[in-house]
Amino acid sequence: VSTYSPTHMETLTEKQEAVLRFIEKYQMEYGSSPTLREMREHFGVTSDNSILKHVKALEEKGFIQKDDTPRGIKLLNSVKAKLEAASNMIRIPVLGTIPAGGPVFSEEHIIDYFEVGSDMLKKPDGSFALRVTGLSMIDAGILEGDFVIANRYLKARDGDIVVALVDGQNTVKRFRQDGPHVWLQAENKDYNDIEASEYLEVQGVVINLIRSY
Repeated sequence: VSTYSPTHMETLTEKQEAVLRFIEKYQMEYGSSPTLREMREHFGVTSDNSILKHVKALEEKGFIQKDDTPRGIKLLNSVKAKLEAASNMIRIPVLGTIPAGGPVFSEEHIIDYFEVGSDMLKKPDGSFALRVTGLSMIDAGILEGDFVIANRYLKARDGDIVVALVDGQNTVKRFRQDGPHVWLQAENKDYNDIEASEYLEVQGVVINLIRSY
């Protein structure tokens, strides 16, 4: 997707636009500009001049800027914007299950990865995602199929939504604590709160939610 407006692009011929698109795609993939030879080979022409006239027209119309590097064309503004946005993305694992002892970021438990903007995470280190099943948290705006992002290093406080392991099962619930008494609260009147009969371990505090439409 180009950042150029349709009216701006109307100033280009079909060939000039094709050359610009190729330069943009090449820069996104390799982080540098294509050489004249690479452009010739891509467009199936034998003369540098046939490429140079399009490059010169793109420069005159303000779509590209030349520089003194061997490849001769500065990174396009559209490419700079995309690369900058990509550099702000953080890759976090999606865990299928979380065993006792907390999130284990190993191939055995990771089913996928999410790339999210760094502004979505209070604490990137230790963050993971888990797919929500069931309807026990719908009154908190968490639906079946949503992915919650949680962090294992945040300490759970009364009222936090957490990922927890209860008697061998992972669940997403609201953490409740009254002195030594700890339980997990459902956010759906049709579901009961959970009190562990044997084991309860908070494995992460939920910090964000991802929903696909």
